[in-house]
Amino acid sequence: MPHLILFLELAGIAIVFAGLPLAYVGSRPGYSFFQKLNWVLVFMTFDLIVFGAFTRLTDSGLGCPDWPGCYGTSNPLHALGDIQQAEMALPSGPVTVIKAWIEMIHRYLAMTVGTLIIVQLALAFSKVKALGKSPLLGSMALLLLVCIQGAFGAWTVTLKLQPIIVTIHLMLALVLLACLTAYAQQAWIDKSSAVRVMRIRPLPAKLLLLAFITLFIQIFLGAWVSTNYAVLACPDFPTCLGAAWPETNWSEGFTLWRQLGLNAQGEYISPVALQTIHWAHRLFAIVLFITLSVVGVRALRASNTAVPELGRFAKLLFSLLTLQIITGISNVVFQWPLAAALLHTAGSAALVFCLVRMSYWASWKSPIRMQTAKL
Repeated sequence: MPHLILFLELAGIAIVFAGLPLAYVGSRPGYSFFQKLNWVLVFMTFDLIVFGAFTRLTDSGLGCPDWPGCYGTSNPLHALGDIQQAEMALPSGPVTVIKAWIEMIHRYLAMTVGTLIIVQLALAFSKVKALGKSPLLGSMALLLLVCIQGAFGAWTVTLKLQPIIVTIHLMLALVLLACLTAYAQQAWIDKSSAVRVMRIRPLPAKLLLLAFITLFIQIFLGAWVSTNYAVLACPDFPTCLGAAWPETNWSEGFTLWRQLGLNAQGEYISPVALQTIHWAHRLFAIVLFITLSVVGVRALRASNTAVPELGRFAKLLFSLLTLQIITGISNVVFQWPLAAALLHTAGSAALVFCLVRMSYWASWKSPIRMQTAKL
């Protein structure tokens, strides 16, 4: 019975939180409710990723050491006695009142996204006759993905911030953002419409695929740095501890299945391994910069000759690259300030969003391909 009550209370909180963006979507003119909801989901997921980074960077991931509630309750107010007792026993530990609220707000936001996807699924089901099965199947896949993401969120707590679990949790959040963006930018046109338009696709899809792979590898490396607290393993820039190529231990640094702060043998992870983790992220940043710069240049050229809209995303891409360089260096030079670290994570998520938007004009068959789509 206590578990049922907890579930009902959390479901109620999720419905209330989801009601706010739904009320906003319903009050805004233009476009269909379905289209507006899809874009609100993209916005909410982006916010969830940034707040998740805030939760991690403030060491609030174990602010409530159980899941899905907080000491078996739906909010920290009901668990205040347990939280204060844990804080008195270990003042510098992971459980404080503030950290508990940060962790639970993160969970509330995650539940809100899940609830909104259920609403999206219901709408897609109601529109099967008009739009076909594709939106429904896509929404079902999104719901499955968010459930998997929720499972990793639970394991993040139960496995005590194990680095690979936390890293996969972030990666899945970015995959969810990419999928929601791809879903939202689809036309989902009524099958009965006979109006057709031409869409020019001047970007090579192979180049975009390479960019996605490179970006996700770099994000994984960055998450691995953050979850292993290796940001300050190289406290200088552009060298690492004054060396152009620091001492490395790749096997220890990239043993994935191990506890936080420990190596595969259960001993404290060495400073050399942490240097290796940090150094790998720096090195691959060069590969990412070159790859995304090529994409940006190709997009700018295409915007001048075929698709002006691409120009906006190309400029956004270069702006985000600049932001990532500045915040990445700032994390080292200024000793990992919270604002720079948050902007660095937000910039990564924005890069994913930008590339997905640019993929709308990508083609596998030729540099420029005309494709018809119903309106």
